[in-house]
Amino acid sequence: MTKTPTAAAYLADLTTRIGRLYDDNAEAIALAAAAVERTAKADGLVYVFGTGHSHTMAEEAHYRAGGLALTVPILAATTMVHEGAVAGTVFERMSGIVAPIFARYPIGPNDVLIVVSNSGVNTATVEAALIGKTIGATVVAITSEAYSKVAAQGRTRLADVADIVLDNGAPPGDATINLPGSKLRVGPVSTSIGAALMNAVFVEAAARLQSAGGAAPIYLSANMPGAKEVNEALVDRYRPRNPHL
Repeated sequence: MTKTPTAAAYLADLTTRIGRLYDDNAEAIALAAAAVERTAKADGLVYVFGTGHSHTMAEEAHYRAGGLALTVPILAATTMVHEGAVAGTVFERMSGIVAPIFARYPIGPNDVLIVVSNSGVNTATVEAALIGKTIGATVVAITSEAYSKVAAQGRTRLADVADIVLDNGAPPGDATINLPGSKLRVGPVSTSIGAALMNAVFVEAAARLQSAGGAAPIYLSANMPGAKEVNEALVDRYRPRNPHL
């Protein structure tokens, strides 16, 4: 059998980081879940925005089997990686690019805006959080406190603006494993941990909604019995406010 010690080390490190997420974020998870619960009860929406690879958190939440149907991804090619990753890296550092993107989405004071940025200092994500605050939405950040403190160098951090901060615990540079005989590091963790944190908030909110006697708006996997009827009803409910359905 071929040994894979580096792969094992990476997975062990990732497992350890995920294992301590709750202890490190228990209060923030509870606050974020309560915000999502309030939003659901007010028939509001949960918007998710990130740039670069962090935009995948918005897609993770969107039309997700076992996920909340009230989530809306904020997507624009200029801040993503599929139509020009190099250009996107430039755009996410430019002031003013977020406002016209957000104009497409009717975010209101009853809504939650989740902004994801591992480094926590890019202009687009900080401006996104400021827009959410101005509107009166509850702004939740998923970020690395350690990375953002190193990267800030006097700049405003996403964590400074958000109402609630979920710390993914990723190291500066988002690489966890040293390559032998090299100064290079590999093994990013922010995506895996970010998805786990966000879904922890959603499952807690869904459980609270269900316990309160309401029906949590949850998509079913398309291959499960009854999924077609359940999902069609949810799409009919949210499509007028979600341009990506």
